[in-house]
Amino acid sequence: TFRTRLDANAAFSEIIELNVGGQVYVTRHKTLVAVPDSLLWNMFSKKSPKELARDSKGRFFLDRDGFLFRYILDYLRDLNLVLPDYFPEKSRLQREADFFQLRDLAKRLSPRVSKDNSICEEIINQSDTEDGGLQCCSTSGAMRSPSLDSRKSGYITIGYRGSYTIGRDIQTDAKFRRVARITVCGKTSLAKEVFGETLNESRDPDRPPERYTSRYYLKYNFLEQAFDKLTEAGFHMVACSSTGTCAYTSNDPNEDKIWTSYTEYVFCRE
Repeated sequence: TFRTRLDANAAFSEIIELNVGGQVYVTRHKTLVAVPDSLLWNMFSKKSPKELARDSKGRFFLDRDGFLFRYILDYLRDLNLVLPDYFPEKSRLQREADFFQLRDLAKRLSPRVSKDNSICEEIINQSDTEDGGLQCCSTSGAMRSPSLDSRKSGYITIGYRGSYTIGRDIQTDAKFRRVARITVCGKTSLAKEVFGETLNESRDPDRPPERYTSRYYLKYNFLEQAFDKLTEAGFHMVACSSTGTCAYTSNDPNEDKIWTSYTEYVFCRE
C-alpha cells in the first residue's frame, strides 16, 4: 500500500524520458504524478519501472499522439493550459485527456452550452476569470459551432508531380495523368483544419500549430478530392503555375513521349 507506493516512487529517477508515439519527451517524475488517480500517476507511482513498456533505448513508451502529448505535459506542470489562438485539435486533445484520465482537463475541453442553448467555446486559461472558472463565449441565434466564427484567413499551396505518356497515336495511346504525391504547404493549423485525418504529418510530425511547413502531404492522390476539401473550408484558388519536361522512352523519336510536370495551386481564405 503506502509503503509499496514509496518503494515504487524511489525506483524511478528524478528525470524521466518518454517516447510518446515516436516523440521524445524529458520531464520530472513529480510532473507525471501531479494528478492523483490519473493514468500516468498510476503508472509512475504504483508500478515499478520493470512493469512498464520501454523502447529500444530504454525510454518509457506510450502509444499515443506524440504531438498532442505536449499539451498534456503542459497541463501536468501547473494544472493549467493555454492553447494557441486557433487550435483545431481540441476534440482530439479531449480524447487524449480522457485516455490519460485527466477528468478536469477533459471537462474544460468539452463543448459547453450557454443559457440560450447555443454551443460556445470556453477559454482554457483559468487566470482569465476572477474565480478561476472558465469563460464561455456565446453566440446568438441558431446553434452554431465556434469554429465557423473563428476561421482565420491564410493561404494553402497544393503541389504535385505528375507524369503521362503520349504515344504515336495521341488520341488512342495517351496514358493520363499519374499523380505520385500531393504536397501541402502553409500554416500548420490551417492544413490540419482543412485536411484533418487525411493529412500525412510523418515528415514534419512536431510542427507547432502557429508555424509553417512545406513537408506535409495527403494520404490520397486525387487532386479533385483536395480541391473539394479546400472549397468546403471556404478557400478559393487565386493562382496556379506549372513546369514540364518531355523525354523519349528510347532514342527512337517515333517511340512514346513521357511528359513530367510539377504544378502548384495557391488557395486563399480571406
